[in-house]
Amino acid sequence: MELHDHGLASDLEMMRRQAAERRQVLRWLLAGAATLPLISCGGGSDAGTTAAGNGASAGTLATPATGACTVIPEETGGPYPADGTNTHGGSIINVLSQSGVVRGDIRASFNGATGVAAGVPLTIELQLLNASGGCASLAGYAVYLWHCDRDGLYSLYSSGVTAQNYLRGVQETDSTGNLSFTTIFPGCYAGRMPHVHLEVYPSLARAASASNRIKTSQFTFPMATLNEAYAASGYTASVRNLAQISYASDNVFSDGTRLQMATVTGNATDGYVATLVIAVNG
Repeated sequence: MELHDHGLASDLEMMRRQAAERRQVLRWLLAGAATLPLISCGGGSDAGTTAAGNGASAGTLATPATGACTVIPEETGGPYPADGTNTHGGSIINVLSQSGVVRGDIRASFNGATGVAAGVPLTIELQLLNASGGCASLAGYAVYLWHCDRDGLYSLYSSGVTAQNYLRGVQETDSTGNLSFTTIFPGCYAGRMPHVHLEVYPSLARAASASNRIKTSQFTFPMATLNEAYAASGYTASVRNLAQISYASDNVFSDGTRLQMATVTGNATDGYVATLVIAVNG
């Protein structure tokens, strides 16, 4: 496997330079903003509800009022984390050390790899809250997210895609604890309900090492969405595999999905938007 020489540190330096430029632009804009009226954005979502929708337009999750929230369950990272905690083919696999891993669109491979994952478009919107701090939003935290492709294969591990690193990426939360990824709807492979993996880190800089993660978990999608998405081209195997598994028999979701069920809008033609509020002890 090819070694990569820049990693997260190089990405952070580039992002710092871009942030400085954006701050200068904001100073110019704010100088004339005092006379403009304030605009309030609202609307939220119940992480256990499936919403019907006709498009795939995305928005920012609303920050809930201060109060009590429940920490998302700790789950296994599975055998394909690519975060430096396991090996494959005798080599340690660590995508977090690869230059370009900090990105919002995770459909394509990066840092020299050229494959692109095909499938129904999916936008994943997450918001991090501090369960030990009155459910306040967690700004400046980071999420490493990964999942299988529509054939149920994991980049860097599965036969045929070991040279790819697609469907993996890191994003930093904004001032309201929100972040998003552009990806494809994951397939269903034998023995597991469809799911997405994630690791939460206290900062973008600390996301360079899996030893700094404060939460590892997974989330899934409503059955109605799964049935609709898998009717699309390329998901034939997922239809067969989904018919042989359920939330109740899944080894991760059998104890309940209330905190790990994404809200989904959209359709298989235009794409889906999946949203989930995630509480951790910040």
